[in-house]
Amino acid sequence: MKGVDTNILIRYLTADDPEQSLTARTLLTQDAAESERFHVSAIVLCEVVWVLRTVYRYSRRQIVSALEYLMAVTVLEVQDLELVQRALADYRAGSADFADYLIGWQNQRAGCAETLTFDGALEGARGFTILR
Repeated sequence: MKGVDTNILIRYLTADDPEQSLTARTLLTQDAAESERFHVSAIVLCEVVWVLRTVYRYSRRQIVSALEYLMAVTVLEVQDLELVQRALADYRAGSADFADYLIGWQNQRAGCAETLTFDGALEGARGFTILR
């Protein structure tokens, strides 16, 4: 197995650089990588969300679709897939950042009773306590 960095997934999703996008698409296509699997860390997914939101100005809905698409790519193994799926569901319905929801789910799995934050966008989010 090999790991992939954020820029590989961004090229794969956006096709913004013809040469690099072709390389990424060829790499991640099932036919081209029959025996190869690629690890995607949760941090990489957080970066993908950030890049899509800030650089490419994707909407929340477009970002959710992009992450769902990546999770369906058969040669990709997403770290903490179940937690990523939970964070994505929260991101879809909520107002905070994807990374914040993922942090909350990772903290819960680590045995934390709650996640403390100053981020008001997490008001009412399960597992978070806003400090005032």
